[in-house]
Amino acid sequence: MAEQQTVLQLSAAMGDIPAPIYQRVKLAIIRQIRTGTWQPHQRVPSESELVAELGVSRMTINRALRELTSEGFLIRMQGVGTFVAEAKAHSALLEVHNIADEITARGHRHNCKILQLQARAATSEEAVALGIQPGQLLFYSQIVHYENDFPVQVENRCVNPTTAPDYIKQDFNQITPYSYLTQVAPLTEGEHIVEAIMPTPTERQLLQLDGHEPCLLIRRRTWYGKAVVTAAQLLYPGSRYQLYGRFTPQGTVTS
Repeated sequence: MAEQQTVLQLSAAMGDIPAPIYQRVKLAIIRQIRTGTWQPHQRVPSESELVAELGVSRMTINRALRELTSEGFLIRMQGVGTFVAEAKAHSALLEVHNIADEITARGHRHNCKILQLQARAATSEEAVALGIQPGQLLFYSQIVHYENDFPVQVENRCVNPTTAPDYIKQDFNQITPYSYLTQVAPLTEGEHIVEAIMPTPTERQLLQLDGHEPCLLIRRRTWYGKAVVTAAQLLYPGSRYQLYGRFTPQGTVTS
């Protein structure tokens, strides 16, 4: 009943918009969101429901929902449905922060799922990133971070055991890798590389993305003195996150 009412609201909002049909659907949805008629995390009617009630083609509805997802108005979670997104969360582009602190500062709840935590031999690529020899022991972790139960980051991290020898003994449900590493090997230097990528099928499943959404990837290395402490790959859904940096005319970064 609630979803039927939602469709009726949308139908009424479309009536006075002079534009192509898919754009009318988009603009009507945006109007519902911006006026607060549709609230964050509210489930949006399915494509089939919208097609039936609005009397437009599935292709039209699919295009409208796909573009609204790319623009950050909606979240499409594979096998679950489509929901109204909150305003995009953001991370400081050229700073290193604890994702749990960022989420808590927004008044939201952080939790995580630890997928891997192990000691293993370094590949050639990982050895170069950490400044160690191929085959040398490293610590590896893969963790999915959630904001109010929505997955917002997949963290893949390699750690140099000489700088953080007790890394794999930690309970990362209680303390994030960032917090632990800050305690044992405080950051003295950092490096960020940012890319827009298409996620792998596994990453898409972990982040509950549909088949079209790109991601933001931060490749981050940090140092303690002359030693590389960690090389991390932080993957964010493009529709749920943005990266933010502010610069003075002299090039000094502020936040």
